[in-house]
Amino acid sequence: PGVNNSSSNPYLIRRIEELNKTANGNVEAKVVCLFRRRDISGNLNTLADSNAREFEEESKQPTPSEPQKHQLKHRELFLSRQFESLPATHIRGKCNVTLLNETDVLSGYLEKEDCFFYSLVFDPVQKTLLADQGEIRVGSKYQAEIPDKLAEGESDNRIQEKLETKVWDPNNQLKDPQIDQFLVVARAVGTFARALDCSSSIRQPSLHMSAAAASRDITLFHAMDTLQKNSYDLAKAMSTLVPQGGPVLCRDEMEEWSASEAMLFEEALEKYGKDFNDIRQDFLPWKSLASVVQFYYMWKTTDRYIQQKRLKAAEADSKLKQVYIPTYTKPNPNQIMAPGSKPVYKRGSSASRKASAVRVAHSKYSPQWYAWGPPNMQCRLCASCWIYWKKYGGLKTPTQLEGEVQGMSPFTRNEGRAKLLAKNRQTFILQTTKLTRIARRVCEDILQPHRAARRPYASINANAVKAECMFNTLLLHVNHSLSKDRNVSQHVPSTF
Repeated sequence: PGVNNSSSNPYLIRRIEELNKTANGNVEAKVVCLFRRRDISGNLNTLADSNAREFEEESKQPTPSEPQKHQLKHRELFLSRQFESLPATHIRGKCNVTLLNETDVLSGYLEKEDCFFYSLVFDPVQKTLLADQGEIRVGSKYQAEIPDKLAEGESDNRIQEKLETKVWDPNNQLKDPQIDQFLVVARAVGTFARALDCSSSIRQPSLHMSAAAASRDITLFHAMDTLQKNSYDLAKAMSTLVPQGGPVLCRDEMEEWSASEAMLFEEALEKYGKDFNDIRQDFLPWKSLASVVQFYYMWKTTDRYIQQKRLKAAEADSKLKQVYIPTYTKPNPNQIMAPGSKPVYKRGSSASRKASAVRVAHSKYSPQWYAWGPPNMQCRLCASCWIYWKKYGGLKTPTQLEGEVQGMSPFTRNEGRAKLLAKNRQTFILQTTKLTRIARRVCEDILQPHRAARRPYASINANAVKAECMFNTLLLHVNHSLSKDRNVSQHVPSTF
């Protein structure tokens, strides 16, 4: 489901494992955490991008457009092994999360509402991304190599002994009663061998337990292999069962494992499920992977497994299967306009201008607006963009503002950017030089300062300004000289 833990952040994606009723009557959900791209570091995002490119090449995906690539990052999640408990009242809706495989088309996720995918597992403690073990191996490199069909009349020259190993011949000279008698002898030898072995006598102190251990499949397989190797000669086979050093003892994984190791295995199985690599790595590193797998399938045939299965079934019956969650009707603190009010678009406000810059649909009206991003940026989102942000943790088109808001993630905070945005803007005065002020007055025909300021992107012809300035300066100098001569002539005596 989608879980609301903050009025401004996107919904958290969680997978419900069980619902429990607390002592005070409230319902809590035990959930598995799934993380978005905005919740992991930039290095891990680079690793996820590399994994996405490899998936596109191997599965031969159609090349998505740039907006589709951007939106697909909002649909990608990362599974984790982290569990947490949260109140059921925080659940806001249901979504679908699937494991990505080679048969999927990525663009199909964009056509479905509330649909996500994952292919990597995120470890919040180690800060690592690993491939999920449940992938489906589809492709040319996973196909079997089938030899060509033999032509009619062509003989097979292959040596069968090199292709397979014969372990039993049903057309042997022994009858079924003779084989059954030999199996009884093999069980008896196995019981006697356990009586002579000190470690086995400690694990199976009674004769009944030793006989039961000697009757398992490992003893019967050894007896049949002995008949096959001795060409189904009973005398030779019996002498092989009891050589000179004493009776042959065959033990399987159920006998090789101690009681404490079996308890560790059950604890690991409860935590990791059938993830045998993690079971071996974290709980039983001294065991081989084959030994762990073999013990699991033998453990499933024991009474211990049946008892635990019954206990789990009884616990499942006592747990809550479903819970009714009423519709959440409390107003969102980020909501600017209350529902029912008339839509307003203020052209002159900085909030509306920034809202139009981050929206995908270029409509000027919305039934309500939501505050988005840092308070000092004063950004606004319309209703449709707000719903997309809460569901998918991003905007439909990439913007610089979105990256700045994602920097406020609880896992990757951009503290330096937040401090920079929080600084007060410094007031400054632009004071021109005396030469510039003279040029503005002298070159009024070409420069025209009030017109040039309206077009800051247009270039100014400096040579034309210089030529006009020199011409106007020369003209002013001539006018000044003529004016001076005129003033002198007015003061000449009349006798001249």
